[in-house]
Amino acid sequence: MALTNAFTSTSRVLCRSLLFVSAPRLSPFLERFRTTSLHCKLPEPGIVFLRKKDDTRQSTNGINALGSPLVSDEDADSVPMPVVLIDQDSNSDATIVQLSFGDRLGALIDTMNALKELGLDVSKGTVTTEGPVKQTKFFITRLDTGRKVDDPEMLERIRLTIINNLLKYHPESSSQLAMGEVFGIQAPEKKLDVDIATHVHVKEDGPKRSMLHIETADRPGLLVEIIKIIADVNVDVESAEIDTEGLVAKDKFHVSYRGAALNNSISQVLVNSLRYYLRRPETDMDSY
Repeated sequence: MALTNAFTSTSRVLCRSLLFVSAPRLSPFLERFRTTSLHCKLPEPGIVFLRKKDDTRQSTNGINALGSPLVSDEDADSVPMPVVLIDQDSNSDATIVQLSFGDRLGALIDTMNALKELGLDVSKGTVTTEGPVKQTKFFITRLDTGRKVDDPEMLERIRLTIINNLLKYHPESSSQLAMGEVFGIQAPEKKLDVDIATHVHVKEDGPKRSMLHIETADRPGLLVEIIKIIADVNVDVESAEIDTEGLVAKDKFHVSYRGAALNNSISQVLVNSLRYYLRRPETDMDSY
């Protein structure tokens, strides 16, 4: 199911709210969300994670979500880069969410609870340690259907929920996140409108689809905004990999036009539209 099914309007009204895009007709999911309260069970204790390095098992029976103390004074100048990756390609049955923040993340119980409250089920999780970085990976499906998440608004809510929890339990991460400028204890040193340019490219990815690469300054509602722009030029999104690396969003989309890969004309229209709406005036000269 293409991600763009939720966006059939050709209106170019873009809204950078936390959750939704303003459009004349809302998706069926969005209508249900506005009128229905979600009541979900919390994850049961004892969820098992596999630590791939040494194949030892550990249960997450603790109460604290992240389970690690705040950064000490001596480590204040070496805050690792937080990374949130949403992968729609690697698994046909589940949406994979990968989170890393150096070696500071704990069991993430509260993060799993927050995802449950969105109407999602965390079917399993893995923890992999690679050098100084511990990567936590969740396999997520929708509670109502048991299928992977393909709604753009929900994918953006997942991303923002994880970032909000990161800011809550690891406030030192605010210096490395775009949302830290508003909600964190310390704003990033880089200015999003000045230091981060927008780059958009389309590459071949077989006869039936193309790969769209987007790199731009992160902000709330960015994923929904991108999907809306793509839908406005009648391009379909088949799958996506949503990568938030600190202040920068680095996203990949498998896209097609009328069941085939994008030709040069459609690619240029798509790239020009994305650059126009995503660029910042101060970074216009550096964007391409």
